[in-house]
Amino acid sequence: MSRSTSERPALVLVAHGTRSARGVELVAALAEEVAASVGTTRVAFVDVLGPSPSEVLRELDAPAVVVPAFLASGYHVHTDVPREVADSGNIDVHVTSALGPDPVLAAVLLHRLREAGWQPGDAVVLAAAGSSDPRALADVRRAAAMLADLTRDRVEIGYVATGEPRVPAVVARVREEHGRRVFVASYLLAHGLFHSRLADAGADGVAEPLGVHPDLVRLLVARYRAGVEAVTAGAGAVRRHHRRVSPVR
Repeated sequence: MSRSTSERPALVLVAHGTRSARGVELVAALAEEVAASVGTTRVAFVDVLGPSPSEVLRELDAPAVVVPAFLASGYHVHTDVPREVADSGNIDVHVTSALGPDPVLAAVLLHRLREAGWQPGDAVVLAAAGSSDPRALADVRRAAAMLADLTRDRVEIGYVATGEPRVPAVVARVREEHGRRVFVASYLLAHGLFHSRLADAGADGVAEPLGVHPDLVRLLVARYRAGVEAVTAGAGAVRRHHRRVSPVR
């Protein structure tokens, strides 16, 4: 039977994980900003370091909303996160959709580009980590289209780790074809190995990762609140079911 959801469910923010201390600190800072609006917020990682989502959920032993802090829905979102939730044994968990793609993120990307010196007329290459999952690649294409709507110009895509074409090749091609300045929009959540590689991409400017931005914080809060509604509705359905099947005394 589902446990009581009288207390506000905790938010479990699930990120990829990185060996970069700066990247880990950024995820922690993001969680702290979100916690100011939603209450108990824990961070978990699916790779590189811990704690894992299942470990965090077992420690909570209470209703929770898991928000995958991924910018595209590939293997980690479709396989790792559901497996971790199942392994936790916590039955009052709702997993929201991933953060991206989303128009809010496109707006943050544009903000980061402007901080890096981008101006209308400059070319943009969206740099994504990459994936072997076609669903994730489709998400990246959607993200590029959303950013293109804001820049009012075509946004090319390059990959940092998995997939082709790679970011340096795309930067070189765009510069040769159009003779314009080329800026890289970092479609990454935090600093780490992938973002550091962009410095050698040959661009005229590289934007910072999405990072801790007020709009990103609000997007996370919105994901959480939608998840709370799902948890509450699920618990209510269980209670109604038990009332129907309870024997008449």
